[in-house]
Amino acid sequence: MSATHEAPEHEAASSNPRVALVVVAYRSDRVLRELLASVSAASAHPVAVVVVDNLPSEGNTRELAAQHGAVYVEQPQNPGYGGGMNAGVAALPSSVDWVLICNPDLELLPGSIDALVAVGESDPRIGSVGPAVLNTDRSVYPSARGVPSLRTGVGHALFVTVWQQNPWTAKYRHDADTGEQRDAGWLSGSCLLVRRSAFDELGGFDEGYFMYFEDVDLGYRLGLAGWRNVYAPQAQVIHTGAHSTTTESERMIRAHHASARRFLARKYSAGWLFWLRWSLSAALHVREAWVVRRSR
Repeated sequence: MSATHEAPEHEAASSNPRVALVVVAYRSDRVLRELLASVSAASAHPVAVVVVDNLPSEGNTRELAAQHGAVYVEQPQNPGYGGGMNAGVAALPSSVDWVLICNPDLELLPGSIDALVAVGESDPRIGSVGPAVLNTDRSVYPSARGVPSLRTGVGHALFVTVWQQNPWTAKYRHDADTGEQRDAGWLSGSCLLVRRSAFDELGGFDEGYFMYFEDVDLGYRLGLAGWRNVYAPQAQVIHTGAHSTTTESERMIRAHHASARRFLARKYSAGWLFWLRWSLSAALHVREAWVVRRSR
């Protein structure tokens, strides 16, 4: 990893911020500017900002980071989303207790960071807090879900593309738009506040996931370690969409299924579950081929 610290870094460090925002950029110039511009209104307190560039050979990400007083971390060998986030967290000052993990295509609504931190600090067992993630039409994306199980996870995976209202998908998504604060199995990594001590305890994201499921895995491991994942809809952000993947649909489909296979294999890792792992992997390979064919 090579890190470039722009001049404003000493200003953020000198204020000893307790909260930081880390964003991983990949062909993100168009949307990153709006995210960085929204940070100041999202908190009444200093927020350290780190921009990790997983494709530094393209765009003006370095300049955008400098314009907004952010630390710039360059990753010439793209380590994936989780790897980029881990590098960004490693670049934070020791004063930071809370890290807001963000996709670049977000707008933080006023007060959202402070609302998330308030929930996190209400209970020392809370390891992560997720906001209500709004689509551009202000509908609520189901960002707080249960950990995929044999019944709900597999049923959701097999039927969601052909039967949107199937009962397995409904249970898996857990009706995140109820408007009530509650615990969840995992929270979307598109915008997620994590307690730094909990994140460090787990070794951060599992970098074996290049893309997708790294947030599922993190929430699952937080739960196993005794931490709570809390959905806090009083904090709101707007997510405009997966801008960096829209032109690589087949590659992303394959990455998504590879990550699903990895998660299920690790969750059901006991030796006596060999045939279960084999069956799930085979089913996901068949589904992957079918979805790729449909995308073409």
